Amino acid sequence: MTADRPQRPPASADVPRFGHVVDRRPHGGGIHGRASSYIVQDEEDGRHYTFDYTHIVTEGFRTLHTGERVRFHIAPADTWRAEFVIRLSQPSPEAFYE
Repeated sequence: MTADRPQRPPASADVPRFGHVVDRRPHGGGIHGRASSYIVQDEEDGRHYTFDYTHIVTEGFRTLHTGERVRFHIAPADTWRAEFVIRLSQPSPEAFYE
């Protein structure tokens, strides 16, 4: 937290949150060792939460790009983890080939 932002208690796990993916880091997981972990920044309070591809709710490839807007829930047991992450902005198909 920055000095100019007051500290607030974490949001409730049952309330949907909105944010943007601010980082994507390969960590060697998944069946082929190429899965990524992600960091989402909450639009309301600026907190950062982490998640991996298993928490992305979609059909097809479970991947996101930095800058995409998402809706998510906070994991009840780990208040630093996002879960049930849903993409709100759909990138163009060309973005997946960059």
